[in-house]
Amino acid sequence: MTSTIPPRNTPMTFPDPDLMKQVNSRFVSGVTVVAALDGDTPRGLAVNAFSSISLDPPTVMVAVQHTSSTHDCLYRTGHLAINILSAGQLDVVNTFATKSADKFAGLDWTPGPHGSPLLEGSAARMEVEIRERLLASTHTVFICRVVHAEAADIPSMVYSAGRFFDGSALDPLA
Repeated sequence: MTSTIPPRNTPMTFPDPDLMKQVNSRFVSGVTVVAALDGDTPRGLAVNAFSSISLDPPTVMVAVQHTSSTHDCLYRTGHLAINILSAGQLDVVNTFATKSADKFAGLDWTPGPHGSPLLEGSAARMEVEIRERLLASTHTVFICRVVHAEAADIPSMVYSAGRFFDGSALDPLA
């Protein structure tokens, strides 16, 4: 199956960034900390641009802004950790959303099978092998194969409209 993109006859215009913030705030997402070792130093950042791509083989993606202080470390590494935060980790997400030099100070973490930092207390955590790095405007999209995964029986944190919520407190639809 092939498709052709018709030529544009008019210049492309984009929605205003403030409108896009409003639009994106309507989407509920999970909250992750993506981390890797930079030599012997753990580095990480809060990321909500995470998604499962496939269960067989287990494949996920994360998108990280090029200007992030953690971006270059992630770009150089072969493996990284994706920690899906629990509802009890508000202090963790607040730390990893900053530009702090040592975000791991005082945190309990264990190295995954390939050394990536897996945060204690997370609702789920995985270590992944980076298979592709795709440049997408201001971000790099990392396509990754899951090589290790764990899940705890605790509620996850969710994010919507600029606020964090306990994922277990959401009202199910009938």
